[in-house]
Amino acid sequence: MVDRMEKLIFLDTHVLIWLYAGKLKLFSNLALREIRKSNLCFSPVVKLELRYLYEIGKISEKPDKIVNALKQEIGLKEANDDFAAVVNEAINQGWTRDPFDRIISAQAKIRNVKLLTKDQTILSNCNFAFWE
Repeated sequence: MVDRMEKLIFLDTHVLIWLYAGKLKLFSNLALREIRKSNLCFSPVVKLELRYLYEIGKISEKPDKIVNALKQEIGLKEANDDFAAVVNEAINQGWTRDPFDRIISAQAKIRNVKLLTKDQTILSNCNFAFWE
């Protein structure tokens, strides 16, 4: 495991899926650099979205298997923030109808950390989101 600095970044759901699958070629050079040098965190709602994707057949692994593997392999941490505060911020994320994106972006925003995502809608609406 690489020594990580104090910098923290949030990871969007697809980032966890790609990391778990070892699909590093899907990442930008900047994304890979930030993954290697930062502490990595995810919103608990990512597990819910992973479960949803599993139930509809978009992914073949259960959420706990993905999350636990990444916790072991890269030191991934689950954010533990006040849910009411996250929901209150998510209410302000009117640029999307996707409840997962609302909560993930809201939680990154209230923590004042960068959110790693390739989602163009998030990138266009959240100045704290990045990919390139």
